[in-house]
Amino acid sequence: MEGLSRTNLVSDTFYGTRDDITEQFGIMWGQIKAPLIVPLLRISVFLCLAMSVMLFIERVYMFVVITLLKVFGSKPQKRYKWEPLKDDVELGNSSYPMVLVQIPMYNEKEVYQLSIGAACGLSWPSDRIIVQVLDDSTDPITKNLVEIECQRWASKGINIKYEVRDNRSGYKAGALKEGLKHSYVKQCDFVAIFDADFQPEPDFLWQTIPFLVHNPELSLVQARWKYVNADECLMTRMQEMSLDYHFSVEQEVGSSIHAFFGFNGTAGVWRIAAIDEAGGWKDRTTVEDMDLAVRASLKGWKFLFLGSVKVKNELPSTLKAYRYQQHRWSCGPANLFRKMCMEIIRNKKVSLWKKVHVIYSFFFVRKVVAHTVTFVFYVVVLPATVLVPEVEVPKWGAVYIPAIITLLNAVGTPRSLHLLVFWILFENVMSLHRTKATFIGLLEAGRVNEWIVTEKLGDALKLKSATKAFKKHRMRLGDRIHLLEFAAGAYLFFCGCYDIAFGTNHYFLYLFIQAFAFLIVGFGYVGTFVPNS
Repeated sequence: MEGLSRTNLVSDTFYGTRDDITEQFGIMWGQIKAPLIVPLLRISVFLCLAMSVMLFIERVYMFVVITLLKVFGSKPQKRYKWEPLKDDVELGNSSYPMVLVQIPMYNEKEVYQLSIGAACGLSWPSDRIIVQVLDDSTDPITKNLVEIECQRWASKGINIKYEVRDNRSGYKAGALKEGLKHSYVKQCDFVAIFDADFQPEPDFLWQTIPFLVHNPELSLVQARWKYVNADECLMTRMQEMSLDYHFSVEQEVGSSIHAFFGFNGTAGVWRIAAIDEAGGWKDRTTVEDMDLAVRASLKGWKFLFLGSVKVKNELPSTLKAYRYQQHRWSCGPANLFRKMCMEIIRNKKVSLWKKVHVIYSFFFVRKVVAHTVTFVFYVVVLPATVLVPEVEVPKWGAVYIPAIITLLNAVGTPRSLHLLVFWILFENVMSLHRTKATFIGLLEAGRVNEWIVTEKLGDALKLKSATKAFKKHRMRLGDRIHLLEFAAGAYLFFCGCYDIAFGTNHYFLYLFIQAFAFLIVGFGYVGTFVPNS
């Protein structure tokens, strides 16, 4: 009896203490809720709605423009002079411009043969093309294999140069800059750039170079990407949807209306004189391609996007590789925006309309607002209104605008419309990672200049390498868990439970599904799901 009494006493003490803590927390929450939490949340809702409207107007504007372009058939051949290059009996091959093909690579053991082979297979007069392999590899075995591959093509009569550096200063930008310094480059008029996993078709130069030859105001012709592994898993399908919108809408609209867009870093041909006039390659950010494009545009040069010309390449097929890529693609533009904003404003060579487009539309809305509002509004603020019912979000902001933006984003990949819900959930999850990277770039903090080459598996070794990577991935649990995504998932789950118990907003279904998506990514499983079609 005495032992039982002691047990009851301990139990009563525990529950009493718990009740006291709960009561104290409730009192504290009530004291700060009205004077602090409610006003802050209302301000947050207002700012998020304002950003949503910005993004909505941007998306609708581009949809209207791309629709008009499709209806009236505004093709590049109508906007710019284009005619095939012809042989000159007197001049012979010297009538053709000299073209340099650059292939920067770093430990690309799985794909080096694909890119080198495709570049050496380009159709162009053999004495008017130079293939330049810029190998920054630190792995001696890979380095040796790349050099042997270059020697093999040289023995077939291909004018191929194998170039190495003593260090990786400037990463890709540094390699491209050093590559242009070689004496044999002085005779070249244009430079085509392909990353190590890109495989251009043999007629790539015949389709792109004539635009540059016949239109001296053009500095860049950008081709579209075609993904060889889009159907590999659900994550690659999600990437395909996002990138298809970027190319079929953003790049097309920028090219047609403003003759400006961000160079994608590969699958493009530059006029070397434009690169020189813009100040050459710079390594001040992790988006050297966008940096060069903005500087060239400020010099008055025009760009052309050719959606009809497609170059095969590989999408990241592991979550780890994709996260590294997205960090670079989100942090770099934000950091470049910080560095170049005043330079763009002070520029006197371009019109005010173009300045507004570059600063507001290209940089602020697409590179800052798009990431920030997706995370802050749909992952933080909207769920918080469940905990604070005094703050309401209008239905047009919580439902209608997001639905329209999502549908407009989906137009680029009609075959994946049935995966739209998965794409929304995945983009919301990745918005945390992108928003963090965006603010790192804006504040120039921490990993602002982090450059990690995106892992590529290639075609021949894809199954073997993916299996090996998955097994290694399973054994290293610490590398797989992403704490921020896990915490966001727990927060959303808590808000969902609260909404069921006390709320009136009825967001619990969205909160639970989105929480599940965050937890899947938090545990690193997203890349393992394969869609049926």
